[in-house]
Amino acid sequence: MTDHGFSERRACRLVGVNRSAWQYEPLCGKDDAVRKRMRELANERRRFGYRRLAILLRREGKGMNLKKVYRLYREERLTVRKRGGRKRALGTRAPMAIPQEANQRWSLDFVSDALACGRRFRVLNVIDDYSRECLACIVDTSLLGRRVVRELTAIADRRGLPCMVVSANGTEMTSHAVLAWCQNTGVEWHYVAPGEPQQNGFVESFNGRLRDECLNEHLFPSLAAARRIIEAWRTDYNTVRPHSSLDGMAPRRLHQPLAPRA
Repeated sequence: MTDHGFSERRACRLVGVNRSAWQYEPLCGKDDAVRKRMRELANERRRFGYRRLAILLRREGKGMNLKKVYRLYREERLTVRKRGGRKRALGTRAPMAIPQEANQRWSLDFVSDALACGRRFRVLNVIDDYSRECLACIVDTSLLGRRVVRELTAIADRRGLPCMVVSANGTEMTSHAVLAWCQNTGVEWHYVAPGEPQQNGFVESFNGRLRDECLNEHLFPSLAAARRIIEAWRTDYNTVRPHSSLDGMAPRRLHQPLAPRA
């Protein structure tokens, strides 16, 4: 075109080049800001996959096609390595009934961990099965039946009593204190079948997220530090962390505080 004065159309035809290919200008660095923010979010939340990172980016106004998020995610080498594996039961199961409103059913379960000195502690998790909100993460070295009742009473004072509580068959859950609390409040207490944790799947799923994203990510120097870190994670879980079963919303956005009922 410069030497012979040919037009772009004629020059491209002579050398066999498509005009769109000739006119294309690569946009270098267009996604640099998104890549940088994705790396920051991945460093803050190391156990988040690309789907949850995409939701967080969308909240900040950086929405894009999920396939593109996945491509950038792979190019930045942010893939989360899966931890371990476990045997899964074979065969069919009856699906668990899902509550139709908040405060209808709570699920309880324990998780254990250790401080840096090796001293063991336990965490009592209380979940609202409808909103998936974590109502409490009680951290202590000993959690007996009386303590469980005291914590449930404190939660009920804020939210009202549930219709049903689901738990395993541990000695803390079958104590006289728990049975007396059920009789006094009229709350139905359902125990899952022994050796069938999937019957309490909502809190079991939460336990996995708590261990994967919090307990395995921190070294706890003291019980006070464990309480502070776990409570901060619980607040983030309820208010910020996108939940896949809630269409990417956080549990607190789905559930509004309820007035206590008698």
